[in-house]
Amino acid sequence: MTGFLAASVVAGLAGCALASQPLAVALAGAGTSSAISHSLSGTAYRTFTATLDEVKAASLDTLSTMGIRIDSFETVENGELIAGSAIRRSVEIELEAISSRATRMRVTTRGGVFFDGSTATEIVMQTEKALGADETNASAGAGRRFRY
Repeated sequence: MTGFLAASVVAGLAGCALASQPLAVALAGAGTSSAISHSLSGTAYRTFTATLDEVKAASLDTLSTMGIRIDSFETVENGELIAGSAIRRSVEIELEAISSRATRMRVTTRGGVFFDGSTATEIVMQTEKALGADETNASAGAGRRFRY
């Protein structure tokens, strides 16, 4: 009887751990940049105040720094699609020109049949870091251009 009770408690706690895992994942992600959006599929999104060419160059630098091989480029409507691969990972980066100075980045990383949201987020964050100096200058200049 004691063995049955212990097994029931362990099984119940395991269920609690699985049930609370989404909350733990959400809380762990709370420290990341608030400008990065996520979807349930593990895709990371970010809009940059930079041209498509600037974001593309920063993305390619990021992939190179992370050791991710670039497999192909494709021009799509209003942007570009970059495909890459690493050890047991495939990476897809879609860059979409929103205006002449704003570009939306969507990164999806798959490891086999599973999505890898943490790698997608890291690619966005490293691209953001690569663009950091340009965005700081653009933001500082933007405030001086307009008089209210």
